[in-house]
Amino acid sequence: MTILLQVDRLSKRFGEHQATENLSFELEAHTSTALIGPNGAGKTTTLSMLAGLVSPSSGTLRLLGESQQDFRPYIGFLPQYPKFFPWLSALEFTEMAARLSGVEARRARMEAQKTLEFVGLGDAMNKKSGVFSGGMKQRLGLAQAIVHKPKLLLLDEPVSALDPVGRRQVMNLLKDLQQETTILYSTHILNDAEEMTDQLLFLRKGLLVEQGSLSDVRDAYAEPRIVIEFETAHELRRFAQEAPWKMTASRCVATIDVLSQKVHMSDVLSVLNKGSFSVLKVELQKASLEEIFMKVALAE
Repeated sequence: MTILLQVDRLSKRFGEHQATENLSFELEAHTSTALIGPNGAGKTTTLSMLAGLVSPSSGTLRLLGESQQDFRPYIGFLPQYPKFFPWLSALEFTEMAARLSGVEARRARMEAQKTLEFVGLGDAMNKKSGVFSGGMKQRLGLAQAIVHKPKLLLLDEPVSALDPVGRRQVMNLLKDLQQETTILYSTHILNDAEEMTDQLLFLRKGLLVEQGSLSDVRDAYAEPRIVIEFETAHELRRFAQEAPWKMTASRCVATIDVLSQKVHMSDVLSVLNKGSFSVLKVELQKASLEEIFMKVALAE
């Protein structure tokens, strides 16, 4: 296990406003970490400090064990609303970004071309960015962030403005990128976080209130329940009369809380088999990431 980034008690104050306070976490190399929290939680400020765009009020950062005065050569950053020079082509803009990120002049154009091909803009690299759609601009923003092969890729809401097709395409690109770099991204789209994230960082009012792998966080807020879907509402009512547990019912679905009633799946299956109930599905469910988000990130 290689620790790429160590963040220790990172804080930022803007006048009287404490944007973040004592954030401490680590990122393993070649992993993907989701920064989750409501608006105003401090996500963009955190990413901006890591990207070198905002100076921390206090705290330290270490990259591969070394304290760096300037992290920017090692970092790629995609802001939530990337801006471009509309008179430049995608190739010209990406080549410029490569040069500004330290890529040698003789390699910058070649790396720009390869990167634009990778993000799906190979056929449009000579078009001016001013005519690009929202999805194409997001791809161009991703290209400028990765053209210099950064060790850490920071993304602020990378798919929030995209339609479902564009979001799926960008998520697939990020999965491929994880083989080559380490990704930290903020998101409100919790389904995406469930799909590709190794670690979750929950922010609330500038504080890191929970962190861990998706499985660890789910275990901590498990609230497991057994969900049974019956063929008919009549079967559900019959089960509710015979079963010894309290449950919530909706149409043909019964939900039984496991922890409060100390129910085991074997107990439920025994009742179902004994009564010869017509059942479509029986499963043990844990809290969804959205439910965990509501508890952790929005709790007072």
